[in-house]
This record gives sequence, C-alpha cells and structure tokens, in this order.
Amino acid sequence: MSSKSVAREADDILLASDMIRLGARLQVLQAETSLSYDRLARLYREIQQASPPKGMLPYSVDWFMTWLPNIHATLFYSHYLYLREHTDSTNIRALINAYRLYLEQADAGRAGEPNDEPVLSFTRAWMLLRFFDSDMLQLASCTQCSGGFISHAYEPVENYICAICRPPPRAGKTRAATARKSRNSVRALS
Repeated sequence: MSSKSVAREADDILLASDMIRLGARLQVLQAETSLSYDRLARLYREIQQASPPKGMLPYSVDWFMTWLPNIHATLFYSHYLYLREHTDSTNIRALINAYRLYLEQADAGRAGEPNDEPVLSFTRAWMLLRFFDSDMLQLASCTQCSGGFISHAYEPVENYICAICRPPPRAGKTRAATARKSRNSVRALS
C-alpha cells in the first residue's frame, strides 16, 4: 500500500505545471516535487507539446555578475525577498510569484519585442536562490544610488558601484540592438 497522498500528488502536479509554463527544466521539477521523472516528463510533453530539454543546469555565479544579467537577477531577487518578507509564500511559491512579477517588468521594458526571451530564465532564477542559500552570492549596496545589487559573496563592497550607475562602455550595443534600431528606422521611413 502506498503512503503517498492523493492531495499531495495533486499539489505537486499543479506546482510542476506552473513551473513548466514558466520554463523550468526537468531537474528543477525533480528537486521541487515528489513526482517521478517519467510523470514529470509526460507532464512536460503534455504542457509544452515538446520533449524536455536535455543537458546540465547552468552552474556559474559569474553569469550573474555581467551587467545586464546582474540588473535582471537583482530585479527578480528584490521581488523574491519582498514576497518572502510580506506574504506567507513558501520558497517555491515565492519563486514562482517573483518570477511572474519579473516577467511583467521585463516585458514592459522590451518595447515592442514581446517574442524575445527574458534575460533571466526560470531555471537561472532557481539557481540564483540556491547560490544565495549556499552563501555564494550576497547583496552589495551601490555607493551612488544605494540600491542593493547581487555580487560575489565575501567580496569587499565598500566602494561598490552598480551596473546601472556605471554601465560598461558598450552596454546596449549588441547586434540585436543594432538590428532593432535599423528595423525601427526602416519602419519610420515607410
């Protein structure tokens, strides 16, 4: 006789469904639910109409230190901390709700490019929380704007200046931004 609760299994299916819709990888689903790999894979195929992606999870705190990912990850983490402090959301529910808030903000900032992928994926957001839990990352206060931004743990932060106050020289000058600019100027001429 199985000691597994039907209600618990239903909660796990709903939780996994929410995470799949937000783009969670199978490894994240396995870590956050008690469902079997086979059930999760079938659920993933049913919701996404495709097989789950294969490969390892992104594992580098350095990704969060580059200027654009740092800004996006900090925005997400601020939402997460607020929800944890001011609501009764559990860890994973706070993650889901904070990621939805992040997506709303990221979509609002993409001005007419709604099909672009967000800078911070759900799986990276999940990894970010794990990095904070394992004391690999910390929040550093910017000396110019006083905002809290993600930085390496145990780094000196006395003179920290964030990527918003001091963007890198080529910030925003990617190929995609240049292509968007040319498309917009062609549209304006039409």
